[in-house]
Amino acid sequence: LYSTVGDQQRVAQDILTTLKEHPQAWTRVDTILEYSQNQETKYYALQILEQVIQTRWKILPRNQCEGIKKYIVGLIIKNSSDNSVMDNNKVYLKKLNMILIQVLKREWPHNWETFISDIVGASKTNESLCQNNMVILKLLSEEVFVFSTGQLTQTKAKHLKDTMCSEFSQIFQLCQFVLENSQNAALVDATLHTLLRFCISTLIFKFLNVPMFRNVTLSCLTEIAGVTVSNY
Repeated sequence: LYSTVGDQQRVAQDILTTLKEHPQAWTRVDTILEYSQNQETKYYALQILEQVIQTRWKILPRNQCEGIKKYIVGLIIKNSSDNSVMDNNKVYLKKLNMILIQVLKREWPHNWETFISDIVGASKTNESLCQNNMVILKLLSEEVFVFSTGQLTQTKAKHLKDTMCSEFSQIFQLCQFVLENSQNAALVDATLHTLLRFCISTLIFKFLNVPMFRNVTLSCLTEIAGVTVSNY
C-alpha cells in the first residue's frame, strides 16, 4: 500500500477501505495473515479484526468470540516465543497486543476468569514470551486504571479495578520471580515497568481511600516519587 504512489496508491487505498467496510471481511483475516508476506497488508487485516471487536463483539455468536480469543492468543504466542521473531515483528506484535486488550475489555473477568493465572503461568515457561506478557499486563493496567474513566460505566470501571487489585498478588509474585532469577536485561526492564504501573495503581485505588491505610499509603507514594538514582 505505502510503496505505491499517486493514482496507484489511491486505488489501493480504495480497495482496502471497501474491504474493511464489508461486514464479512473479518472472516478472511486469518487467511490474509497466514499467506501474506507483506507487513502492511497484515497490519491492515488486524485493523479489520480490531474494528469488529470494537463494534460488533456483543452481537457475535459466542463460539466466534471464543474462536477469536484463541486465535489472537495463538498469534501472540507464535510471534513472541522467540527473541529474533519478536524483534522482526515489533509493530505487528504491538498491534496484536492492543487487539488482545480490546478483547479483554469485553471479556475479562466474566468470560475469561483465568486470564491472569493463564498469563502468569505461561510467563514462567519462556523468557521471550514473558517479556511480551509483561507488556500486555502493563497495557491492561493502563486500560483499567488510567483510560477506563469516561470510556466505561462507573460500575464496569470499578469492577475491573477491584478485580485487578485482587489479582495483584499473582502479578507481583511473577515480577519477583523474574527479578530474582533472570539475567535478561530486556525482560527485567519490562518487568520493572509493569511492577511500577501495578504498585502505584494498587496503592491509589485499593488503599488510598481507606482511612486506616491512607497515611502509610501516602508515605509509600511519596517514597516512590522521592527516589533519586545516582549515576554509576
